[in-house]
Amino acid sequence: MIRRVVALGGPPGSGKSTAGRLVAEALGLEFRSAGDEFRRQGRARGMDVDAFGRYAESHPEVDRELDAAMLALASPGRLLEARLAGPLARRQGRPVHYVVVTASEAERARRVAERDGLPVEDALIHIRARAASEHARYLRLYGIELDREPADLTVDSTDVPPAEVAAQIVRFVRARESGADR
Repeated sequence: MIRRVVALGGPPGSGKSTAGRLVAEALGLEFRSAGDEFRRQGRARGMDVDAFGRYAESHPEVDRELDAAMLALASPGRLLEARLAGPLARRQGRPVHYVVVTASEAERARRVAERDGLPVEDALIHIRARAASEHARYLRLYGIELDREPADLTVDSTDVPPAEVAAQIVRFVRARESGADR
């Protein structure tokens, strides 16, 4: 049994969702994704993720409600794929393994383009705009700058297949859980 919540963060296109699902399966954890929920809420309002992100800029309740819902799920036995789950859990004193999955901007744009059926140039514009929006919102709402938040582990997935990214995270969590940080 994993005694801490596993919180997986990272920018769009980094591979955190793919790795998160693999890690959750390997460790027997329930997988929950803030990104999936954010997209679902946007679709319910007739908006894509970009439009809903712009909406959230002037409606702080969107982020606050989503983040509160994710924090309510922050307990052992779960893997939360959410950019803010790790830092927010830490601020509340909750035991957490905070892992960040990252990749080069060019690789992230390529992945987003492939996933969303966009030209790479459009995907690059998309991820930059989303990063700017989220940075401003997280700083305004919580005083958090994600690029300054220390992770327990950072995995660069630029040239690493998802299964190996997941394996690195699984090894890290198992080592931590074996008593190394009790």
